[in-house]
Amino acid sequence: MDIPAEEIQQLEILCKHLYESSDPVQRAEAEKTLVNFQNSPDSLVRCQMLLERAHSSYSQLLATTTLTKLISRPAQVITLQQRIQIRNYILSYMARAKLDTYVVQALTTLFARVTKLGWFDSDKDEFIFRNVITDVSNFLQGAVEHCTIGVQILGALTSEMNQVSESDANRSLTKHRKIASSFRDQQLFEIFRLCCTMLKTTLESGMKSMGFEDPLQLALVNHLLRLGHNCLTFDFIGTSTDESSDDLCTVQIPTNWRPAFLDFSTLQLFFDLYHTLPSTLSPMALSCLVQIASVRRSLFSNAERAKFLTHLVNGVKYILQNPHGLSDANNYHEFCRLLARLKSNYQLGELVLVDSYPEAIQLIAKFTIDSLRQMLQVAPNSIHYLLSLWQRMVASVPYVKATEPHMLETYTPEVTRAYITSRIDSVAVCIREANEDPLDDTAMVTQQLEQLSVIGRCEYQKTCGLIVQLFDQAAQTYQDLLQRRSPTPVDLAIQEGQLAWLAYIIGSAIGGRVSFNSNEDYDSMDGELVCRVLQLMQLTDSRLSQGGCERLELAFLSFFEQFRKIYVGDQVQKASKVYRRLSEVLGLTDETMVLSVFIRKIITNLKYWSRCEQILSKTLSLLNDLSVGYNSVRKLVKLEEVQFMLNNHTGEHFPFLGLNQNVNDLRFRTVFYTALGRLLMVDLGEDEDKFHSFMVPLTTSMEAVGQVLANTETPLFRAEEAKWSVVGLARDLRGIIFAFNTRSAYIMFFDWVYPAYTPILQRAIELWYHDPHVTTPVLKLMAELAQNRGQRLQFDVCSPNGVLLFREASKMICSYGSRILSVDLPKAQLYSHKLKGISVSFLMLKAALCGNYVNFGVFRLYGDEALDNVLNCFVKLLLSIPISDLMDYPKLSQTYYVLLECVAQDHMNFLASLDPNMFLYILSSISEGLSAIGKIGINDTMVCAGCCATLDHIITYLFKQCTLKNKKMPRLIALPPNNDRVLQTVEQHPEILQQMLATVINIVMFEDCRNQWSMSRPLLGLILLNEEYFGRLRESLIRSQPEKQEAMAQWFDNLMEGIERNLLTKNRDRFTQNLAVFRRDINESLKPNLPSVTNSVSDMMC
Repeated sequence: MDIPAEEIQQLEILCKHLYESSDPVQRAEAEKTLVNFQNSPDSLVRCQMLLERAHSSYSQLLATTTLTKLISRPAQVITLQQRIQIRNYILSYMARAKLDTYVVQALTTLFARVTKLGWFDSDKDEFIFRNVITDVSNFLQGAVEHCTIGVQILGALTSEMNQVSESDANRSLTKHRKIASSFRDQQLFEIFRLCCTMLKTTLESGMKSMGFEDPLQLALVNHLLRLGHNCLTFDFIGTSTDESSDDLCTVQIPTNWRPAFLDFSTLQLFFDLYHTLPSTLSPMALSCLVQIASVRRSLFSNAERAKFLTHLVNGVKYILQNPHGLSDANNYHEFCRLLARLKSNYQLGELVLVDSYPEAIQLIAKFTIDSLRQMLQVAPNSIHYLLSLWQRMVASVPYVKATEPHMLETYTPEVTRAYITSRIDSVAVCIREANEDPLDDTAMVTQQLEQLSVIGRCEYQKTCGLIVQLFDQAAQTYQDLLQRRSPTPVDLAIQEGQLAWLAYIIGSAIGGRVSFNSNEDYDSMDGELVCRVLQLMQLTDSRLSQGGCERLELAFLSFFEQFRKIYVGDQVQKASKVYRRLSEVLGLTDETMVLSVFIRKIITNLKYWSRCEQILSKTLSLLNDLSVGYNSVRKLVKLEEVQFMLNNHTGEHFPFLGLNQNVNDLRFRTVFYTALGRLLMVDLGEDEDKFHSFMVPLTTSMEAVGQVLANTETPLFRAEEAKWSVVGLARDLRGIIFAFNTRSAYIMFFDWVYPAYTPILQRAIELWYHDPHVTTPVLKLMAELAQNRGQRLQFDVCSPNGVLLFREASKMICSYGSRILSVDLPKAQLYSHKLKGISVSFLMLKAALCGNYVNFGVFRLYGDEALDNVLNCFVKLLLSIPISDLMDYPKLSQTYYVLLECVAQDHMNFLASLDPNMFLYILSSISEGLSAIGKIGINDTMVCAGCCATLDHIITYLFKQCTLKNKKMPRLIALPPNNDRVLQTVEQHPEILQQMLATVINIVMFEDCRNQWSMSRPLLGLILLNEEYFGRLRESLIRSQPEKQEAMAQWFDNLMEGIERNLLTKNRDRFTQNLAVFRRDINESLKPNLPSVTNSVSDMMC
């Protein structure tokens, strides 16, 4: 077909509107029309015509991106000859046309996608798509512009082969790895050598011409460096390393690449490129060096590795001796990464054997110290790598066996001093110049202090001496300022900031203590540091009524957390010199007295800092951590301060417990009462008087709320006050019941809340069902009440409490469910205002059904509709949720699938009685859950296990009913009508079970199946129910492997060998064993040849 010239002109105008127009209406209209063009049935031919005849770069881009989308669609049928034609056309088109940069980029992406998808396709016994280097060589031999395009093609192909694109996500990941491994084995090394050769040639020509000034030549070098980087960052063994763990990355170079790295000219080439290229390109050369420095250790013998390391250290040393290039921020950052790799990939014992090590470590120390002194001008990410280097070197000192000096005792204290003094000095600069305060970046501060905690332990006496000196100076200045009548706010803020940094640093220094390398003298030094922080805290606490410093308080809490981890707990030596020093200076003779200081500080913070969320959160986190320890919690309950908290937990003493509408404050209440509940539990036993005494404030509040809710129909009803009171109480009670994990404590709480106060909770749901601020905490409270954690819900045999509790849960779910179904919400509010509450309701129902404290037979026996009502409500709620939403919201999908498993296990008769459409919806949701497991980003074992277990229960039930129905012997009792209905439903829609059978077989054969046992249980039933379809599926899979048809047929025969036509446990176990062998055989046949990797984590400890 031919496209009229008018249509091409119209498309070019629309493309211009889409990319250039500032009118949103015009852009939207253009986008709508162009989308129709992309989705038209003949778009493939039309795109080729548009690419050939269009003059606008935007039109060329549209045609190229449309072609890329077309060939990427799994459902799109494009013949082999069409793909070959597209590939050849792209090459000829780029060779003859003068194109804009972004069009060339789009065309190379299209070429790479076509090549990848056709990698295993052959035409006349030739793998036509693998002739990449031959085809590209025509470009590489041409002018600079064409040579650059050839390099871009190789770069795009290398990148495409390495990444899992959206099209791969809809296909088998195993196939992606098979293609990537074939490309790695056949093409990648040749591409890398070609890249290095061209870089060497370009470097030599650039040095002869005294520089790189030609923009075309710079563009070529840029793409060559990117190509080299793509080769070195290739995922050689399919591990898909997380970029966030960059400092732990090892490049798993294949063994056949050894010559490129044993020839040290490759390493030297990139060092030369760094020194020669302009700052716009040199960072990429350093980035390549980072990868080369990270090649796996097992690639070399010990002697080879020593030579390689020597060349690497010499290259680093030369950069430090000629640091002019490091003034560029990108160069600086990449060089810091390179320094970090020196220790992450090599042992300190190997580094010290390098001849130039003494000079190199001196230069590295100087570079680090200079960088730390200029931290405000240097990116924190770069500093991270420098600190990481020193942290790793110091940590490995105990393991060094070499006799050569490592010299860390000389340089590490200077690095520590530089970090600490730079942080202290930065405070005044930030405050006076109104710069961003580094302390505001909590994650960065925490990370750096963790590194400093190890670094500072080298020559610890020097570290402590420096901290003591700086702390005493800052504290004295601060005290002098406070004694003035009107101290300058700026001066006061500077001193508080400096003391905050010092408190953080003292905490990190204490946190660096390791039990296997403890030293009594070091513990005594820790005692000196601790005394100073506690004395400063006494001073600041005495002034809280006049105001305080938030940063300083956060630093105190960080210090307390570190001290708790090291010196409070079951493993601490009671004779530690820390306590001796605390006894001498502050009179704190043992751990109990120190815990008293902790609790007093917690009470102080809860009283004075109730409006500061960060301090409140960290204070309650500290209290929560203290309430968990076995020994420490028993010491805590003996303290007067703890008894004060247990007897006075009211808004009067702890303002955040008062009536307020701050949602975060309300969340903190749950943490607070969980900690109090644990403390109460220590000596509670069966003492009901003690329990009721503790509950007095909550009882008073409940009674008050009950009276308010009794007047809902009168003008006296104060809706807002009542609502927020209910929210606070629900969160308080949830914290308490969460902590009550013993039978006696739970029964005391249950007797308190039922039947006196559960009607208040039910009424709250009726009134505010549309408000998630109310429904979420109330539903979570009831869900927690229904949880049989630690078998705490063991009522006496004559007690009806189990049934009563289930009735309350059923009533609340039905009350909420029937009302929330009538609420229509926009998409943006759907989860927070509706689906979240439904998810919690599912969680509550699952807890009630699986708690083993109710005999559900009694409900139908005595005509109680609580069970049927709640199950019907569950189905109605489920039908109101599109299956797409079930999969889009992970928390909802998890609660749904575990609940469905429970229902299918114990209430299959109910599922069989459902309307056919409802039953089909449930089967579809299971099928969707199984299908989602193999996709990128959805690999949740809980969802997988829930789907498999549910399907197993349903298939077992169906198979049993089919067997009974098909038996030829006369039956005394006819099948219930429900059973006939569910069988008819499945028979009328066989495609659902068939699809699930195909999905499970595909996951077992081709995907990363982490739940093989779970998959095997429903698979046998699916095969027995769909024997004819399984036979067709088997033949289809065998035909899809032309080279292994005979072996594949044998594997399928082995899968069913010895399997009888029943679902007895013995038969299931035999099938599970057969499936394991079947999957192993399939994987062995599909597994690519991987490079030998013998590197181990323990190898890096030295």
